[in-house]
Amino acid sequence: MKRRQFIGATVATGLSASIAPGAGTVRAADRAAFDNFELNELTVAALQEGMTAGRWTARRLVELYRGRIDAIDKRGPAINAVVELNPDALAIANGLDAERRAGKVRGPLHGIPVLIKDNIDTADRMQTTAGALALAGSIAPRDAFIVERLRAAGAVLLGKTNLSEWANFRSRPSSSGWSGRGGQTRNPYALNRSPCGSSSGSGSAGAANLAAVTIGTETDGSILCPSSVNGLVGIKPTVGLWSRSGIIPISHSQDTAGPMCRTVADAAVLLGALTGVDPRDSATEASRGRALSDYRQALDANALRGARIGVVRRHINVAAKGNAVFEEAVAALKRAGADLVDPTDFEAPAALGAAEGTVLHYEFKAGVEAYLATLGGRVPHRTLADIIAFNKANAAREGSTFGQESLERAAALGDLSSQEYLDALATSRRLSRDEGIDALLARHQVEALVAITTGPSWPIDHVSGDRFGGGSSTWAAVAGYPAITVPMGMIQGLPIGLSFMGPAWSEARLIGLAYAFEQATKARRAPTFQPVI
Repeated sequence: MKRRQFIGATVATGLSASIAPGAGTVRAADRAAFDNFELNELTVAALQEGMTAGRWTARRLVELYRGRIDAIDKRGPAINAVVELNPDALAIANGLDAERRAGKVRGPLHGIPVLIKDNIDTADRMQTTAGALALAGSIAPRDAFIVERLRAAGAVLLGKTNLSEWANFRSRPSSSGWSGRGGQTRNPYALNRSPCGSSSGSGSAGAANLAAVTIGTETDGSILCPSSVNGLVGIKPTVGLWSRSGIIPISHSQDTAGPMCRTVADAAVLLGALTGVDPRDSATEASRGRALSDYRQALDANALRGARIGVVRRHINVAAKGNAVFEEAVAALKRAGADLVDPTDFEAPAALGAAEGTVLHYEFKAGVEAYLATLGGRVPHRTLADIIAFNKANAAREGSTFGQESLERAAALGDLSSQEYLDALATSRRLSRDEGIDALLARHQVEALVAITTGPSWPIDHVSGDRFGGGSSTWAAVAGYPAITVPMGMIQGLPIGLSFMGPAWSEARLIGLAYAFEQATKARRAPTFQPVI
């Protein structure tokens, strides 16, 4: 069971908080301009080469991406992926350009514009709201640890992306990519289609070349699904590889942020730059001696040769056309030299979905209230009950599209000493690890598993909510293990991804396998902003 299944005020600086009137219409002349964008599909390495050669400066990259956001995100197709631009981005870029002129380049992210999800704290003039009007105006007192790492690496924080409100932990049904603060985000491949959640804005923005790279967060599928349906590479790291401090939480046992990029190489650059042990997140202690600061060393176009990989087929339940693309991907793995064990299938006990749901609701209440306590009175809410009351009092703005059943269920629960919670946590870990990923790897003597990430995007529907058609994210999500999705093909103009899953701390090996598949298939296609598919 996916989180998307069982949970089913302000306007950002200079940006509309909802989809503009007439959104979704794209003239042929405009589409040509979109396709000819100067930075279209450029990698981090290409941007660095351009800055080294003097073709661009960091400031110029910011200006170009801002222009792209204005043309694509707020006008024209009006994807509505970016909820707020950083008013300090040009000043940050100017400082980094001065460093470059003085001969100091901090690393591969120096001067690279990055968009991050609006549940990640930045101690600047941008808000952090998780898309909720209840947190409108909230300015974090301190950067999230991964934002500290971004700044230290020389990245330019370009702005924040829209998300499914409360990271899609608000109600059932819900529409991925909708929040009270940001409105509805659209899929750039087909504007009537869902960007998937909850890192929907990061997925749409990355696909549409609104920034060099983007960052999302995942509890179960919220990096992998939007990456898959938006034609991106998404990495859900081992829990603890990236710190979660300063990120509005759902679940301390499952949450992690991760890269969402157009290439495996870019995702590898971003992944390594943000690792580190953080005293504010005890889970990161386990990464000591296991994390790399640069995962580019794992990029190996021949990594699939001789790799023994299990093929997961059961319990994915995507449409037949998705299965056809998957068969082509399996054939590509064989051609690249992989030794496949096919099938290598999970059992899918209903107990796993039920246990995960219980764990998430308990941990959400505890985590959100702990996060609110860090704000030092910057918002008038102290408890989840306060948030629920705010939403009821502001139903015309915050409750007219979807309810808040998940918030209400979580608020009614006890604390993390509850036996119900402890039993559910133990069940989740046993079924996903001991009897799940670890068991399959050992039984079939494989080093990784592959599966369809999810089906193609579905039409946006504010009446019935998401028509999510299945996926493979739950096992790695509940286990806290890494997974990487890579574009594997298209279905009538809509992208679909292939996921590589492995044991804890196997990011380097998975990156190598994913890179080899990417190089063998070259399956990513840039979006064409079709009004309807």
